[in-house]
Formats: sequence, structure tokens, C-alpha cells
Amino acid sequence: MKIAIHNNSGWNREWITYCQDRKIDHKVVDAYSSDIVGQVSDCDIFMWHHSHVCYKDLIFAKQLLYSLENRGMHVYPNFNTCWHFDDKVGQKYLLEAIKAPLVPSYVFYDKHTATQWADATSYPKVFKLRRGAASMNVHLVKNKKEAQRFIKRAFDGGFCPFDMQSHIRENVRKFKAAKISLSHLLLSSRRIIHKPEYAKMNGNEKGYVYFQDFIPNNSFDFRLELAGDKCWGCRRMVRPGDFRASGGGDEDHDHTKIPIDIVRQSFEYKDRLGMQSVGFDYLLNEGGDAVLLEMSYGFGYAKGDGEGYWTRSLDRIEEKIIPSHEIIQSMIKAYNAGTISRHAVEGCVLQCV
Repeated sequence: MKIAIHNNSGWNREWITYCQDRKIDHKVVDAYSSDIVGQVSDCDIFMWHHSHVCYKDLIFAKQLLYSLENRGMHVYPNFNTCWHFDDKVGQKYLLEAIKAPLVPSYVFYDKHTATQWADATSYPKVFKLRRGAASMNVHLVKNKKEAQRFIKRAFDGGFCPFDMQSHIRENVRKFKAAKISLSHLLLSSRRIIHKPEYAKMNGNEKGYVYFQDFIPNNSFDFRLELAGDKCWGCRRMVRPGDFRASGGGDEDHDHTKIPIDIVRQSFEYKDRLGMQSVGFDYLLNEGGDAVLLEMSYGFGYAKGDGEGYWTRSLDRIEEKIIPSHEIIQSMIKAYNAGTISRHAVEGCVLQCV
């Protein structure tokens, strides 16, 4: 077994270190190179934690991974895990298809139909773009007039995927709460003039509009993260004077406050979707039932990560874990289980020819 890992930061770097420390045969590769398929030709596993804020990754990461998977390689993330990454509209269709309890969601692809819906629906609603994390480009729409303003823009100039105003407001809030330094605040303010590269290179989001029902009286949401056969999570507290929790940084890692049914559901949805790893975001609706907002194959480290986890049998284990390690361990386990062999697939192709 030989593992190819894209040479980058974050999980990619942690996987490289993991292999180095344990003397696992591996190869550091450049996914951006034109000959990447050749670079990994002598490997059995390819791992690349690609990003939603890198324009290069957005152009081709999913296509490369699926091409290698189709060749017979074990890849992370595989097709089922990442095709809907950073695509809330895609997630809407997928979660509805498996009858998961998604917050009622609405998408329109022409201005007339969207406007008719806005005239007839109830408010408030929540507007979202397909792309974005940490509550970026998520807005509370209080009435028909506001909805029509979002609709008009969606089918006109569109929306920059980088929400500058929210970015600045969030950093001012964190500075006032002593969560970031003045230098960090000033550095973030450069976005007033200079948009991040991914926003400049990929253009505005337009040609569709996406809303979800607003669920009132929530002071937190639940974030459940899974990799392999383990699940961990926290409650994320809503920002003061706001309705959004994601990206706020105020987290409660008391696992006894997370209903065990949400843990059970998370394992079920992960398996049903065939995902190698996933972070699910839940709210409690007015009936007290957990409903899904969205999901992502990748997730940032929360301050309480590693404090403990649940097993598939819903036992609680108070043992330190490292999420990136869980992912590479599950990849090695899957390879050793022989669920698919690259060489066997290539042999079959040659025989068919």
C-alpha cells in the first residue's frame, strides 16, 4: 500500500506527518500539476483535502478525484463524499431524495417564478447562496419587499461569494469580545479594497435564488462531525442580536446537552449517503425535532475536538482523537479490507480490450 497526498497545509500536512511518524509508505504530490495522474500512478490511495476558498480547487478538484476513483483508486474525498461540497442547492436535492428532515427549502431558476413565490409565501425566510461557510451570505429576509430585492439582484448582477460586509462586521464583533487582536482586525479590513482571490477568479453567484424557512427561538445549533466509525460534536451558540451560529466561535462542548437521537441519525445519514466524513448542522424545530440545515465533508477544528466521541453503538468514549487521523486510518482500513483494487480494475479493462 502506498498513499499519495497533495502537498498543502491543514489536513494534508497532518496526513503527511502521520505517515512520516509511522513510516507508512507515502508520496507527496502536487495536485495542481498537469501530470498529477501520472504522479499517482504507482499509488493505491490518493488524499486531498481541497478547499472551497481556493479558486484552483473549485475548478477541478472534484473532477480529478472522481477520475482517479473511476480508475479504481481509493480516494479521499470520494464522489459520494464531496460532489455536493459547498453546494447547498445540491444538498437540498440529495437530502430530500433520501427523505432526511431538511429544513423546508426553496430554489428558483427564473425571476418570475421566484417573485410569484415571494408574493405568496410567509415570512421571515432565510436567504443563502449555494456557496459559503461560517454564515457568510446568510441573511434573514423579513418581508416580501426584502425578498424581492434579493431576487432582483440574483437575476441581475448577482452576489459576490465573499460577503465583505458580514466579514467586517464579524471581525469587529470578535474584536469587541476580545476574541481577536487589533492587528487581526486591521488585517481583515483590507478586504474592503481587495477581495480574496477565489471571489475574483470565480465571479458572482447568479441565475438562481435559494431560501429556507426560518425556525425561531433557537439560541444554538448542533454541529455533529463524523469520520470512520466515530462521531463527536458541540452546540454552537447564536451570535448576540443575530440568528446565526455557524462561524461565531462560541461553542459548548458538554456532550450531555446533545440528544443521543441526533448522534444516531448522523450515523444513519452518513451511511445512507455513503460519505467517508461529514459535518451535519442541525436545529430543533418548533416541535422539538432535529432538522438538517446543511452538511460538509470537511470541517475546521473546533476548540473541543478530541475530548471524546460516540461509537456506532452510541457508547461514549472519553478518549482524545484527532479528526484528520481518523480519516486516514479509515482510508487505510478500507484499503486493507479490499473493497476495491485499482490493479484489479485495470486488469479487467485490459482483458475487455
